[in-house]
Amino acid sequence: MIKTVLLTGLALIAFAANSVLCRLALAEPLIDAGSFTVIRLLFGVLVLFLLLSLQQKPAAKNTKGSWSASLMLFIYAATFSYAYISLDTATGALILFSSVQITMLLYAVFSGVHLKWGEWVGLSLACSGFVYLMLPSATTPSLFGFLLMALSGIAWAFYTLKGQGSKAPLWDTAFNFKRTIPMVLLLFIFSWKGAYYSYEGVVYAVLSGGIASAVGYTIWYAALASLSSIHAAVLQLLVPVIAALGGVLFVSEQITSQLVIAAALILGGILLVMLKRN
Repeated sequence: MIKTVLLTGLALIAFAANSVLCRLALAEPLIDAGSFTVIRLLFGVLVLFLLLSLQQKPAAKNTKGSWSASLMLFIYAATFSYAYISLDTATGALILFSSVQITMLLYAVFSGVHLKWGEWVGLSLACSGFVYLMLPSATTPSLFGFLLMALSGIAWAFYTLKGQGSKAPLWDTAFNFKRTIPMVLLLFIFSWKGAYYSYEGVVYAVLSGGIASAVGYTIWYAALASLSSIHAAVLQLLVPVIAALGGVLFVSEQITSQLVIAAALILGGILLVMLKRN
């Protein structure tokens, strides 16, 4: 029990750390978004294959991921970086993880799953939270940043759906990261003219890819072995809260009342859906 709590806590912190590290790198900026994505994914590949070298090859077949999953992973990582050029840490994390949960709920609906009235209420609350977040005001987030981060969440949701039922999640994840290399090279060529680096920016990208992503995902998979699906889903709702605290502590950002109200509507609505479903 203590091991599960510790692993879960570390994984959630790692997820939130990705938002904080990306925002630290891009807020000033210390590195461009394209270079941040390239370094993040390449170091993710490196660390994941180092972790694989410490494990025996699983007996299950088809443990090398897929190109479609890798495409979703790349879209998630690239749009994540470019979105954080104009979004603060807390807003970005809220949009990301809410988009993930709502996408998976809508996927279930379109797949023939019938929602109960309480679940429709929860979904409506969550959608109203997004509308409220984007209402015209002095604290309205960038529309372009919002759309990019929502796309990032949608891509991560489909990446998660493609990984359901994996017999060897760490192996699948490592090979999915490896397959992003051709896409990473294209992004590198595309963003070459506008590329710029600093020592701090590169360090943040390395930490995001090698620690917060590669090690964070590995820890999460270990924690999932002892968590039910409802517990896993609900616990992920804590990530925007942790990211918001990280933004205040490390990026000197402020939490607005509009963000707090939107977060309450979105996360409360998603939680209601999960509780009614289970």
